[in-house]
Amino acid sequence: DLNGQLHGQHLAKEVIVRAVQGFLQSPQPQKALVLSFHGWSGTGKNFVARMLASHLYRDGLKSECVRVFISLFHFPHHKYMDSYKAQLKKQISETLQLCKQSLFIFDEAEKLHFSLLDAIKPFMARYDNKGQVDYRRSIFLFLSNLGGNTINEVTLDFWRAGRAREEISMEFLEQQLRLELLEPAENGYARSHLLEENLIDFFVPFLPLEYHHVKLCARDAFLARGLPYTEAALDEVAGMMVFVPKEEKLFSAQGCKSVSQRINYFL
Repeated sequence: DLNGQLHGQHLAKEVIVRAVQGFLQSPQPQKALVLSFHGWSGTGKNFVARMLASHLYRDGLKSECVRVFISLFHFPHHKYMDSYKAQLKKQISETLQLCKQSLFIFDEAEKLHFSLLDAIKPFMARYDNKGQVDYRRSIFLFLSNLGGNTINEVTLDFWRAGRAREEISMEFLEQQLRLELLEPAENGYARSHLLEENLIDFFVPFLPLEYHHVKLCARDAFLARGLPYTEAALDEVAGMMVFVPKEEKLFSAQGCKSVSQRINYFL
């Protein structure tokens, strides 16, 4: 499914399949699996999170073993952080008691207050068996736009140098990504201790999408609705998107977001 439906993301495909497969096949993992997805909006982070949920659980995101938290929706006010922390720990513990293998998704993770990240840190650390629920089989996904600029710059540099985006290696990009995440900006990642304590197992970069990727998303959207499409229609949908930077007009500013709404225009 990743091969057929996730476009322009050779690194994400490779890392996610390797990480999740290795984790599920391990007879006794020492800690929960923690993946952090990074990249611009519309590049596939939520799409992959949904896909993972639907492959791990019969009811997908609706499963009682899956919890989705959206930073500004679930934890909007800084003055209530203490009650949010208690609530979050309780919800995670309850889900873990219910399901040996749970999936926790944190959307807009860069907007999570660092104290919330620190509060859930024990669930992501190595298991020490001190009477608490066993959380080693759970998976934590953090989805964040943070690091998007670094990822885009690297992708643009490769393009300018006449190199294929598929040549971008994980080692090269992960190094750059860590540097941006550690910048003491107003992001919870830098202020919590997730990075320095190496609790995040894999940073997964989502590259910016080009014109031909947007056309593939449009094709998928037509097919999902059982509608016929023409090459001209795909070009028209892709042509409605805004492309940046100003000179090259190479990357879709909103990735594939809003592609399916634009198809309504043809109905």
